[in-house]
Amino acid sequence: MRLGIDVGGTNTDAVLVSGSNILGSTKQPTSEDISSGVIAAIEAVVAEAAVSFADIQAVMIGTTQFTNAFVERKRLDKVAAIRLCLPASRSLPPFADWPQDLLDTVDAKYYLTAGGYEYDGSEISPLDSADLQRIAQELIQQGVKSVAISSVFAPVQNNMERQAAEVLLDSIPDLSVTLSSDIGRLGLLERENAAIMNASLASHAKLVVASFEHALKELGIHAPFYLTQNDGTLMQAEQVARFPILTFSSGPTNSMRGAAWLSGVSDALVIDIGGTTSDIGALLNGYPRESSVSADIGGVQTNFRMPDVLAIGVGGGSLVDADGKVGPRSVGHELLTKAMIFGGEVLTASDVAVAAGRANFGKTEALANIDQQQLNNAIGSIQKQIEDGVDRMKTQAGAMPVILVGGGSILLGEELDGAEEIIRPPHYSVANAVGAAIAQVGGEVDQVYAYAETPREEALADAKARAKADAISAGANEESVSIIDIEEVPLAYLPNGAVRLRVKAVGDLSEHQLGEI
Repeated sequence: MRLGIDVGGTNTDAVLVSGSNILGSTKQPTSEDISSGVIAAIEAVVAEAAVSFADIQAVMIGTTQFTNAFVERKRLDKVAAIRLCLPASRSLPPFADWPQDLLDTVDAKYYLTAGGYEYDGSEISPLDSADLQRIAQELIQQGVKSVAISSVFAPVQNNMERQAAEVLLDSIPDLSVTLSSDIGRLGLLERENAAIMNASLASHAKLVVASFEHALKELGIHAPFYLTQNDGTLMQAEQVARFPILTFSSGPTNSMRGAAWLSGVSDALVIDIGGTTSDIGALLNGYPRESSVSADIGGVQTNFRMPDVLAIGVGGGSLVDADGKVGPRSVGHELLTKAMIFGGEVLTASDVAVAAGRANFGKTEALANIDQQQLNNAIGSIQKQIEDGVDRMKTQAGAMPVILVGGGSILLGEELDGAEEIIRPPHYSVANAVGAAIAQVGGEVDQVYAYAETPREEALADAKARAKADAISAGANEESVSIIDIEEVPLAYLPNGAVRLRVKAVGDLSEHQLGEI
């Protein structure tokens, strides 16, 4: 039996899944301290399912805590960025494109030192261990506990980043170190940005994991727990302190994975309508399509993996103006006090859905005097914005299946331009928690191969074998592991027929990773 939890900014959802059955589900308010909201959700879903805490074999948690911390500039560590590059790459230093308020929050410091590689893997210059030891002493004096190390062309060769980390850790054993080659891809500035972002979240990641551990301990749950990544797979709790950034956008990913599992459809568009936004994404083989462009997070450009999701400012709490325009402003978590159907005085999209007969909850009599033209315009506004979003996310001319999930999916009717069919699966309102509960274990290889030196078939076989081995080492059942995605991109500016290969493997969590009943 698996317990899936999704901790959002407004609600904490939980489901209990046994095999292909959902035994119980709940929505509870997210608490300031995280753990008490998680405890309330677990207690509610266990009571509904009429099981005991001891029956839970594994806990899977998805959270927006790290994304929110970075976007809101809260609970971030002081960070130093160390670039291995000299005598090259001086013109644009680390943090060059960061917003000033974010620079102030992380107390941005950077160092340029010798090292790095050319595009063919040859050294720009040897690593300067003595200079790194000098930098370590400055970090001690300044009280910096977290660093990001980046090297020119680290995806081609990352030895220097790892050697630099060893030198720093010899001087500062408790230093938190993020290597750009562990997170980002080709593109020095974006990859470096991703590493710095990850480093800034190191302390907060430990606190969040500790909060989850506390909540489970309070309830007497001793099963292993995992966090969901933004590619729809699981990471062990101890890995979160190293790579909290990999949970960014895990919420929409969980919703899409849950939508695929609940509906039985593996290739479709998914619309997840919440209180503030509607997230639209595409499922390929049951997993979210990955974005092929750099992502802007909190005003910073990055190039690590992210799901390709379009967010539209239409949700259950969206405000409706006098002309019937819906969104993008929203009452958010105040929906239960401000919406007219809950005794408030603000016309929201939820009020529109009830007035149009698409839902039946709250005080419907409060909607008796809504202007009919305003109501019609609001329905049209919701429909047009969602349809435009569907059109933008489609990759084919014809219609596609559309899966609706999220509590706000009541906003839409039964017709949608561009939709081959509209699917509202059971338990659609907690699809995010379902996606967490059924998450698999993944492994990924993202590396540059030279086909002139390593023939294509040999390179593909090597990448597939390594991706499968990564999934197995992360806890996947060896027999269940399969390759679900291969991306092959020729790099015309590199010699010897260079190609970037990205191979992804997934498998079910192995039995020995589950707690004993």
